[in-house]
Amino acid sequence: MSNTQPTLPAPMSKSVRFLRFRFVIASLSCILQIAFACSARETVDEKVRSVSSDIVVYGGTSGGVVAAVKAARLGKSVLLIEPTKFLGGLTTGGLGATDIGNKRAIGGISREFYRRIYAYYQQPERWMHETRAAYFKGRTVNSQNEDSMWTFEPHVASRIFQDMVQQANVTILYGERLDRANGVEKDGLSIQSITMESGLRVVGKVFIDASYEGDLMAGARVSYHVGRESNTLYGETINGLQVAKTIHHQFVKQVDPFRIPGDRSSGLLPNITMGPGGQDGDGDHRIQAYNFRMCTTDVPENKVDWPKPDGYDEKEYELLLRNFEAGDSRVPWAPIWMPNRKTDVNNNFAFSTDYIGKNYDYPEANYQRRAEIVADHVRYQQGLMWTLANHPRVPANIRELFQKNGLAKDEFVDNNHWPRQLYVREARRMVSDNVMSEKNCKRAEVVSDSVGMGAYNMDSHNTQRYVTPEGFARNEGDVQIATKPYPISRRSICPKKDECSNLLVPVCMSASHIAYGSIRMEPVFMVLGESASAIASLAIDHNQAVQSVPYEDLKKVLVESKQVLDFE
Repeated sequence: MSNTQPTLPAPMSKSVRFLRFRFVIASLSCILQIAFACSARETVDEKVRSVSSDIVVYGGTSGGVVAAVKAARLGKSVLLIEPTKFLGGLTTGGLGATDIGNKRAIGGISREFYRRIYAYYQQPERWMHETRAAYFKGRTVNSQNEDSMWTFEPHVASRIFQDMVQQANVTILYGERLDRANGVEKDGLSIQSITMESGLRVVGKVFIDASYEGDLMAGARVSYHVGRESNTLYGETINGLQVAKTIHHQFVKQVDPFRIPGDRSSGLLPNITMGPGGQDGDGDHRIQAYNFRMCTTDVPENKVDWPKPDGYDEKEYELLLRNFEAGDSRVPWAPIWMPNRKTDVNNNFAFSTDYIGKNYDYPEANYQRRAEIVADHVRYQQGLMWTLANHPRVPANIRELFQKNGLAKDEFVDNNHWPRQLYVREARRMVSDNVMSEKNCKRAEVVSDSVGMGAYNMDSHNTQRYVTPEGFARNEGDVQIATKPYPISRRSICPKKDECSNLLVPVCMSASHIAYGSIRMEPVFMVLGESASAIASLAIDHNQAVQSVPYEDLKKVLVESKQVLDFE
C-alpha cells in the first residue's frame, strides 16, 4: 500500500462555490420535475400544487387510456387522471366478452388492443386451466379477423393497458377526483384548469372527459341529458317508455308481487312499483340497470365460494324464489366463457344480476351517494349469487350448478375477487350540435363527419319492475333492435360551439338513450377516445376551437391511423 497522500484540490473561490451550489439546486429541481412528469403516482407531493399538460384526460376508462396513448404518440404532453387505482374501466373490470357486432368497424388503437390480446394468448404458457385448442374448438370469435381476439381475462386486459401507457410514456395520476363544486375554471368558452379535491390544479390546452359519469363535462356547464327522451324529441320509435317491446329478459310465468300473495293491501315486495308510469314512447328519468360483470370459474383449485354479504335480506329475492316456484326453470345468468375456464357473467331472464330501478340517482349523485349506490349493488348481486347456490327454495339442479361455480381466485385479488368497476351502462349524455339517434343507427340518416363507427344492436336493459293491472310482476325497458354498421359524427363528441371550445367527450357523448344503447360499447369508446385526441392535437397545433378543426385535416390523421370511418 502506498503511503503517498492524495493531492487535495485547490480551494474554490466564493463565486465558483456559489455557481456550483446553484447548479446543484437547479439539477435537483429538474430531477424532481422529471420524476413527477414521467412516473405514475397514486398521490401527489403536497408541495406540488399545480401541473400542466397539452392534453388532460379525465377518466382512465378504456376510452381514456386510448385517448392518452394517442395524444402521447402524436407528440403532445398528456396527463391521464384516474380517480381510482386501476385503469381500463369495464374492459379490465370483468367485461371480457367484447360487444361490438360487426368487428370490421373497429380500427386504430382499439384494434391494436385486441391484436395484443391475440398475441398474448398465442403463447402456450398463458393457458393454465385448459389448452388454447380446447378453448377455441367450435368457436368463431375470430372469424372476421384472425389476428385479433375478443375474449380475455380481466388481468390480461390490465397488463396490456399498462404496457401501452408505459410504452407511450403517459403520465398518470391515480386517486385524484375532480372538485365537482368549484373545480372547473373557465375563461369565456375555454377551460383553463381543473382542480382536484386534493387541491391539485391541472392546467391544460385541451381537456378530454373520458369518464362514465361525465363530471368534467357537467362542471364545464355543457348541456347534457339524463334518462330516456320521448320518441317525439328526435323523431324516434323505440325511445322512452317501452312496455309492448319489452319481450326479452321478461317474466314468462305469472308471479305474484305482493308481500302476502294475493293481498294487494299487504304492499309490494322490494323494488317494484304499481305501474309503468306512462305510455309507450313517453320520456322519463329512468336509466337502464347496472350490474357487475363477474369473472367466475368452475376450476376447483381456482374457485372462491360465493360470499354471503353483510346486510343480506332474503325478502329481496322473494320474487326470484316465487318465479322458480311458478315454473320458470331457466338459469338466471349468462356466463360467457373466457380463456382458462373463466367467464364474463351478464344478466339473463326475468330476475338476474341487473339491479333494476336502483341506479336513478347515480349520474348526478355526489361521491358519497355514488359509493352508497355501488355498495348496494355489491350487496344485491352477492346476495343473489349466494341465494342461487344455497337457498332451499331454489331448484336443486340450479343450486348444484351455482355450487360448482364461484369467483375466480386469481382475479381482482385486491378486491376480494369481486369486480372493481360497476357497469355504468349510461349516466349523463351530452347534448351537442349533433345528437346521434335511432335514425343514424339504422342508416336512415348518415353523418358526413365520421370519427368512428358503431355496429352493435340498439340495446337497453330494463329500467323498472312494475305490477300489471292483472296483479303480476313485469319488467320494462329492455329493447334490442338490430342496426347496420354506421358512422358516428365528430359533432357528437364536441360540445356545442357556444358552450365550450376546448373539451371533448368520447364516452358520455351526444346520443339519445336508444342510440347510446348501441354506441356504449368498450371498443367504440376506445375508437372515439383516439379520435378525440386527434382533434385535440390539431386544435392545439392551429390554435383553434375543437369544433373549428377542418374535417379534411382530421380525416387525414384518422385514415393514417387506420381508423374505420365507414364501409357500407
